[in-house]
Amino acid sequence: MQNHFDLFNLPPRFSLDTGALDAAYRDVQGQVHPDRFVNATDAEKRVAMQWATRANEAYQTLKNPQKRAQYLCEQHGVDLRTESNTAMPMAFLMQQMEWREALGDARADKDLGALEALDEQVRQERKARLVQIGEQLDGGDYEQAAQGVRALMFLEKLTQEIDVLLETLEET
Repeated sequence: MQNHFDLFNLPPRFSLDTGALDAAYRDVQGQVHPDRFVNATDAEKRVAMQWATRANEAYQTLKNPQKRAQYLCEQHGVDLRTESNTAMPMAFLMQQMEWREALGDARADKDLGALEALDEQVRQERKARLVQIGEQLDGGDYEQAAQGVRALMFLEKLTQEIDVLLETLEET
């Protein structure tokens, strides 16, 4: 079975030309779109639908930097073990605790300004992590990248929590 990069005829790298990805996706979707198979047999329609579904899944994976990083690690035999491997460097664990405390304080105080500042700080950290992960992946250091991906997953979850709290505070 083709990997996601092969499906779109793209090099298997974290650094990705999103315009080329979009164009390749449209091309594949054009080839397997159900409208092209109106007069086809049921089996041909089913195969076309399977390819369209596969193309959608591949596109969503490659388009999202975190999912793309996870996919590249997995493609190179590195199991992220997200459920069992929660070990992180002490500095990151301490930073997590500080962010969690700041989130709790902002929630308790209903402090929109503090929450927005925390949101910006976490987004900047996420951006920096993505750059580092991209360099590690494109340099072939999948084990280190996997640790970065696990940190990124925490940052994503924290960002989602901040977004929900921001919406709640902005409504009041």
